[in-house]
Amino acid sequence: MFNPTSTGHALPPGLRIYAIGDIHGRLDLLKQLMDKIDADAKSTTATVKLVFLGDYIDRGLQSKQVLDYLLHLSHHASDAQKPHFILGNHEQVMREIIKHSDLRLTQNWLTFGGRETLMSYGIRPVALSNAASLTAMLQDFLAKVPPSHVEFLNAMESSVSYSDYFFCHAGARYGVPLTEQTEQDLVWIRRDFIANTKKYEKMIVHGHTISETPELLPHRINVDTGAYATGCLTAIALEGTQQWLVQTR
Repeated sequence: MFNPTSTGHALPPGLRIYAIGDIHGRLDLLKQLMDKIDADAKSTTATVKLVFLGDYIDRGLQSKQVLDYLLHLSHHASDAQKPHFILGNHEQVMREIIKHSDLRLTQNWLTFGGRETLMSYGIRPVALSNAASLTAMLQDFLAKVPPSHVEFLNAMESSVSYSDYFFCHAGARYGVPLTEQTEQDLVWIRRDFIANTKKYEKMIVHGHTISETPELLPHRINVDTGAYATGCLTAIALEGTQQWLVQTR
């Protein structure tokens, strides 16, 4: 945990938010971080909300298990403390593969983390060049994904806003009102967003673009610290005008 610092942005009184960066199939790190968040949350009487910023799956070896864990969290939370689950680009790809049985997208998925997700569902990935085996693998995957996971993917939010903060996976396009951002930008944008230094209507809290350390800038907060590779999963804690970090290391 890091000492709180004061910012020019605020949440409504009586609310604390923990916004959690890209998990990417690392259930071990997620459990560690949740233990630290639970300990940290004992310091407040405010309502505690979790905002997960997307990319729960792929790259790490426990993608299915991460989704099971997040569903368990949601089912056991009170109405006031229901977590928000933001759609990441990796979840968008999985959602579209399931929705359209898209073989070409499945083939692409295998090159950026899909192999590990398939393995977490008990499926052995196949060679990209073997169309027949790829088709059979996709059908096996569609049969093994629980309906609860499909519903979870379809219910994910593209963004969430509380007072001075706007939470999304990848970022926002400057010059477009935050209420009019497209899903594609919210889950995929990178270069144009990262290069921008101008302030938005609200502070943007995001993941998607790996940074060696969290970026706490005047216009955006990036908490993607590449957990699947670095072992460092990061959350930003926000209450009133205060902000501080909670990390697995």
